[in-house]
Amino acid sequence: MARIFLIEPYFGGSHRSWAEGFQRHSAHDVHLVTHEGNFWRWRLRGSAVTLAEQTTQLCAEVGQPDVLLVSDMLNLPAYLGLVRRTVGDPEVVLYMHENQLSYPLGPQQQPDEALALVNWVSMVAADRVFINSHFHRDELFTELPKLLKRAPDASHACLLTDVAAKTSVLPVGVELSDVAPPDGFPSDSDAAIDDRGPLLLWSHRWDHDKNPRAVFAALAELMNRDVPFRLAIAGENERVDPREFTEAQELLADRIEHVGFLDRSAYCALLTRTDVVVSAAHHEFFGIAMVEAMAAGAVPVLPDRLSYPEIVPARFHDSVLYPDGMLAARLEAVCTDFESYRTSVVGLAEELRIYDWQTVASRYDSLLDPAL
Repeated sequence: MARIFLIEPYFGGSHRSWAEGFQRHSAHDVHLVTHEGNFWRWRLRGSAVTLAEQTTQLCAEVGQPDVLLVSDMLNLPAYLGLVRRTVGDPEVVLYMHENQLSYPLGPQQQPDEALALVNWVSMVAADRVFINSHFHRDELFTELPKLLKRAPDASHACLLTDVAAKTSVLPVGVELSDVAPPDGFPSDSDAAIDDRGPLLLWSHRWDHDKNPRAVFAALAELMNRDVPFRLAIAGENERVDPREFTEAQELLADRIEHVGFLDRSAYCALLTRTDVVVSAAHHEFFGIAMVEAMAAGAVPVLPDRLSYPEIVPARFHDSVLYPDGMLAARLEAVCTDFESYRTSVVGLAEELRIYDWQTVASRYDSLLDPAL
């Protein structure tokens, strides 16, 4: 058994789910060193100092780690410089949930190459790099040469081949132990759809890169055509003025059954009632919320880009993925012929269980075992 220090500067949302899920399911001795999931830019710039202090204290309490597993929100070279006298010589593994080269900018944000360079130098400093999807890896290594080409001199581009060689894909584990699988799709009355139409779920965090406005606009079209559906809006909101959500609540009020973040048990209960899960995201490097809903039996309506064609097995693509510009048409088709779409995705929920932490944790454990 290895002693692993998992260093997570942004302990919130999917980062927190990843850290806690691995700690819960790993056969190794995993210790979390974290900051709250706030102020992500400051985490990238400054968290190394305080996390190094916590690491030093943890070493005094439990001993030195065999492995340091750190997330992409850490300035890894700075952190390693600060803990060099306390941690010994562990293997250093970087996990990339996202990157600051290709992450979509918000309406008021300006590009900041300094943040992208933190990601790059962290990749250089790590012994190994894991990335959560092939889509993410391909996009990152498309953007890195462009970043490094802009250096005024002493370019790091010569290191790209070596960094790529130590980089591989390792999916995020998803906690599915409390997500009830579908019972199958019997034809008796208990399985019949609600007279008011299927229950649609939008469950991303409330940010611009998840493109909620496109979903709400499509649903407004459906409502104007008297297409039956009900709507639940979940996910975390940290925005002061989530205007498009306020507008949607007014416009779609008669169709909405729930709005707001739910604790885990209530969220899992909602998943058991969900008929359709929908996304129009501009950005998705993996898609934990979509995996959870699909594993619970929801019919997915997902764009045919980003990580979705990778996460969804190819045999379901025609039923699950829609091309850009066709969201409203696909939602109308699903809502008006729900039973056909539900039949077309039979087996998908079971296949998505490959991302369950109960399965994925053993891959992490093998890869992070210094004895292997």
